[in-house]
Amino acid sequence: MEHHIRNFSIIAHIDHGKSTLADRMLELTGTIEPRRMQEQVLDKMDLERERGITIKMAPVRMSWNKDGVEYVLDLIDTPGHVDFSYEVSRALTAVEGVILLVDATQGVEAQTLSVLGVAKELDLVIIPVVSKIDAPNARIADIKSELALLLNVDESTILGVSGKTGEGVSALLDRVVELVPPPVHTEFAQGLIFDFGYSDHRGIIVYLRVFGGEFKKGDALRFVVADADFIALEVGVLSPEESPRDSLVEGEIGYIVTGIKKPGIASVGDTVTSAKHPAPALSGYMAPTPVIWASVYPESQDDLAVLRQSLEKLRLSDSSLSYEEESSGIMGRGFRCGFLGMLHLEIIIERLRREFNMNLVVTQPTTVYEITKMNGEVEEIYSPAKFPDDGTAKLVREIWADVTLITPTDYMGGISQLLYDHEAKVGETETLPDGRLELKAEMPLRELMRGFFDRLKSVSSGFASLSYELKGMRPADVVRLDILVAEEAVPAFARIVSRRRVQTEAEQLCDKLEELLPRQMFELKIQAVTGGRIIASRRKSAMRKDVTQHMYGGDITRKMKLREKQKKGKKKMLARGKIDIPHEVFLKVVRES
Repeated sequence: MEHHIRNFSIIAHIDHGKSTLADRMLELTGTIEPRRMQEQVLDKMDLERERGITIKMAPVRMSWNKDGVEYVLDLIDTPGHVDFSYEVSRALTAVEGVILLVDATQGVEAQTLSVLGVAKELDLVIIPVVSKIDAPNARIADIKSELALLLNVDESTILGVSGKTGEGVSALLDRVVELVPPPVHTEFAQGLIFDFGYSDHRGIIVYLRVFGGEFKKGDALRFVVADADFIALEVGVLSPEESPRDSLVEGEIGYIVTGIKKPGIASVGDTVTSAKHPAPALSGYMAPTPVIWASVYPESQDDLAVLRQSLEKLRLSDSSLSYEEESSGIMGRGFRCGFLGMLHLEIIIERLRREFNMNLVVTQPTTVYEITKMNGEVEEIYSPAKFPDDGTAKLVREIWADVTLITPTDYMGGISQLLYDHEAKVGETETLPDGRLELKAEMPLRELMRGFFDRLKSVSSGFASLSYELKGMRPADVVRLDILVAEEAVPAFARIVSRRRVQTEAEQLCDKLEELLPRQMFELKIQAVTGGRIIASRRKSAMRKDVTQHMYGGDITRKMKLREKQKKGKKKMLARGKIDIPHEVFLKVVRES
């Protein structure tokens, strides 16, 4: 059986046509009936369909007949956005070959090079393919030449496909059968977990690649790293819906229903083995590491338990999400959550809102800072509100990243200015075969997460691409910026900013809040404070009511008395008034920063 199995993945830069190609493969192999066929069939979340991107990897089994022999093709469709590179690393560990997909209208992008490097490290068979060959502006010959140089292969071996029309897909499936090697036999009963699902009724469902042995329904199994036993309630394959089988055998990709409803037992990268004859753990792969942190609070403290349960359920299906409980004097109790990037943060918050009907307050996201105090004590700070602003910090260090940019030469001027604005140190520049530039730079992760990706797309009209890799800690020249609304600090608006940009950031944030905050019955003061000094301030005028509108004529002093009374009332409100900041304001401030 294993000689007729081919496990492969599709890797590419975002929006290069992975999901559309997967749709045509499912259609051509008859895996999905024509009446059930739809666009992005492997993207099951509403968010994936709305944004047109893959967020979670999706395994699927197909059958393909070549030369009268029936082959089993196990495909794992992967995300392309830089935030989800950890998903790609997990998928590649479970396969023997990859289809490297490059858009015929765009060419090789930065993320293409990044995932290609991972595939080469794992010694996978790489099948180069040019997609979107039906596009009017496709540069098929140029892109094939570019790919041939990159991989050191003959141009004639590079296939062209169209996910839209299906052209070339049949030949590609044949090429997968020919080039991707069958699974290698291993001595032990071992399965590597590469993803999770969760069901309220059946508990955790682990998605795994079986490297050796056989797993059957009713078997007593064990998580090797967690050292926890469970009974397999169901085993099966995904085509693409769950399809129960009697067993999963060596080389297959499938799922096991564990019945476990407790978080923290199963983990990505763990090994499933027999409880009676346990095998050693398989070698792991890149574990997801949070790069930004944000505190998440329920709008009502009565919903804290619901928020905790919601995060637990999301954690069961998204192993890259991390969180721990924390409390704030003003915001109450909530959770400090770790994310892989701004897109990941937006998606998690949106899923909490949609799937669990949560109303949330989200603080300004920040990276981790290492603070060395005057007494030599070292502390890691994840929250701007906890960043020392009293001169007790002797040294502040932050994470830096190595950045690779690929851009047409026309946009180099704007990108150079953008890199300067984001404190980048520009390194080597190389001209690629197609005339574009590959630029290396180093920059603080703090600046990379400050909307750099969106601004890069804007200044390059969408033509530049980006990938990055985290490096070690370096000294940072940063300060804490606090925001006072009606003379009361709002921790959710606090942020850590570069000392050289603190005045600009303060002015911009005050302007934004002046625009977004609703008017009150009293004059509203918005102030930006750093180091105990107010460095920016805005005033939002009070709503006015004409208290003399019911009076017609008469002594002017009567009107003056009423207006004086109104003024005293507004002073009282100013002294005692509390501002209820709408949930949308918090989200807009986070998203637009």
